[in-house]
Amino acid sequence: MPCVHSHVAVSAAHLHQEQTVPPGFDDDIDGAQAQSRSHTLPRPRDPVASSGFGSPGTDFTVKRTDFNDALVRHPQATFVMRMSGYLMIQAGILDGDVLVVDRAITASHGHVIVAKLDGELVCRRLVHADGTVALETATPVPHRDVCGEDRPLEVWGVVTFAIHPLQV
Repeated sequence: MPCVHSHVAVSAAHLHQEQTVPPGFDDDIDGAQAQSRSHTLPRPRDPVASSGFGSPGTDFTVKRTDFNDALVRHPQATFVMRMSGYLMIQAGILDGDVLVVDRAITASHGHVIVAKLDGELVCRRLVHADGTVALETATPVPHRDVCGEDRPLEVWGVVTFAIHPLQV
């Protein structure tokens, strides 16, 4: 499937179908108070990276992180797409990034969305200003495409995560 600069190419990869609850937080730190703190911090259900050395005994209790649990709130309405272009770079979305798009979330002002505009899927920030609806790029000099009756906008979904590789 050809990718067009600054547009999103759909890869029909549908994510896990069973998980419906986003990951939550437990209200203790491994069941004990931290001695050096007067308060406790919430602990994610899934394992997290630590900046220090953990307890050797916890190696056998760590649950493997499932990307579907971590990234998908609405499995029946979540899709993965690949970004092509650099028009959303100031929003942290780079060329080649994998976008997690949720169609169950209602798009509102400021959301980064995937929308069908002029017959193409594009990734832009949704802007409601002065009684108009527009799509705006996230570049040093943003460009705003105003939508209306002559230029209809179909919101395809809200981008919830952008995943990009790091230098290795």
